[in-house]
Amino acid sequence: MILHNFRILLISAMFSLISLKSTAQIIPYPLGIDVRSGEYALTGEVNIISDPSLQNEASRLAEYLARGFGRKTEVKQAGEGIKLIHEPALLDSMGDEGYTLTVDKTGITIAAPTPAGVFYGIQSLRQLLPPDFENGVLKNGFMLPFMEIRDKPRFPWRAFMLDESRHFMGTAVVKKMLDQMALLKMNVFHWHLTDDQGWRIEIKKYPKLTEFGSWRKDTQLERGSEERTGVPHGGFYTQEQIKEIIAYAQARHITVVPEIEMPGHATAAIAAYPWIGSLGTTTEVSEVFGKLEDSFNISDPRVVGFLLDVLDEVITLFPGEIIHIGGDEVNHTPWLNSEMAKDYMASQGLKSPVDLQIHFTNKISGYLSKAGKRMMGWNDILGDDIHQERDSSAVNAEQKLAPSSVVHFWKGDLGLIEKAVKEGYQVVNSNHWDTYLDYTYQRLPLSRSYAFNPIPLELDGKYHPLILGTGAQIWTEYTPDEQAMQKQVFPRLIAYAEVGWTALGNKDYKRFLEALEVFKERLSFYGVSFQE
Repeated sequence: MILHNFRILLISAMFSLISLKSTAQIIPYPLGIDVRSGEYALTGEVNIISDPSLQNEASRLAEYLARGFGRKTEVKQAGEGIKLIHEPALLDSMGDEGYTLTVDKTGITIAAPTPAGVFYGIQSLRQLLPPDFENGVLKNGFMLPFMEIRDKPRFPWRAFMLDESRHFMGTAVVKKMLDQMALLKMNVFHWHLTDDQGWRIEIKKYPKLTEFGSWRKDTQLERGSEERTGVPHGGFYTQEQIKEIIAYAQARHITVVPEIEMPGHATAAIAAYPWIGSLGTTTEVSEVFGKLEDSFNISDPRVVGFLLDVLDEVITLFPGEIIHIGGDEVNHTPWLNSEMAKDYMASQGLKSPVDLQIHFTNKISGYLSKAGKRMMGWNDILGDDIHQERDSSAVNAEQKLAPSSVVHFWKGDLGLIEKAVKEGYQVVNSNHWDTYLDYTYQRLPLSRSYAFNPIPLELDGKYHPLILGTGAQIWTEYTPDEQAMQKQVFPRLIAYAEVGWTALGNKDYKRFLEALEVFKERLSFYGVSFQE
């Protein structure tokens, strides 16, 4: 009897475990959760049983568990524990990123048709544990309810964009954001690396792009203001640093999509090499924000050659399929006043500067296609007058955008999305009213972020597959440091994670707000600032 009681006490001490009853705390919310009777004890003694093809995923899970339990978790190919199973037969039912997560008396099983799906199952498992687990605060273990989760995303494109041209953040900040994206099952990091206020990517053939183009003498404090910070600002990523960040993202199943702006938003590049500009007067990186006058002189073959040289190095660096070229807010006036541009337009049968831009964009698209890439750009590249600034003679473009282009909608009537998909274009919907994280919380409250539907209400169902998904963007003109940036991003980015992943019928703002309170605890433990 004494021995029996000792065993009970030993088991009680060993499993003075927290019983985790709630499964509604996973963000983004899964496709289906079935909670069953019974519990499984997860302790630091657990092993990871993994297919050899899932070495990266097993390593990530072992890392998470080690942080929580304070001891190394063994990865084996057989046994009981947390099983990671690569099951290609699930592809038809679960898609490229779906998974199942099962908790029963034998342990925890995560099965998926691809390593990405297994990785996302691991992220759901992390969220089943207390928010402070990975800080090593609670090491005894946990009682997980028996359950089965079946899950897959609504959209294949779930992006976060960080603008580093306006304010350079650095490698550590980017990695921290990638970690949060991974936990939220977001799979595209849209990296805005060049613009008027700074060139942030090393191009070995043109060293002045970073030597001069990555620094500005001062920075405008507020929109339209003459006040300045009074200090220079700059920085850039070497190609080795970019490779490091790409590898970090790949390990978390995140594709890095670089944005190299052309033909507008080009002042920083033109300041480094004035001969590539349209005006011939730009010699300094802009310290003010907004739509600026100068742009690349795309009627000059030498300038086009310069841009192709830049893209050659970008193509080599970034393994993803998509290269974003911006293409927004181009000031066409310098081309209208340029004899070279007018002569080139006449020689090519181009009726307007809008046609000239589409002609150039298609040239870039064709070049990228030959390298196995696809071009993406803001929806200005379709030639529509989304800013309502043209006279009647220049409203309609005759040139047609290359069909392989991915259109990134950000501005204009929602009917332009319908027009684009009817013409066969794939579209990412980042309508600025709904997704621009630099907007105040009064202008874009959390509730509106959560309510956003990338598929316009009236769009015919047969076109829905052409809506790839959505992106949330933080433009950093007035967020000069990491903390300011994070407070603009969080918690709204958490809402966009559900917009991109969770089935429309499963969205519930009240449930989301309850889960968000737990997720905010996670942000605090990870050292991420957020708006209260």
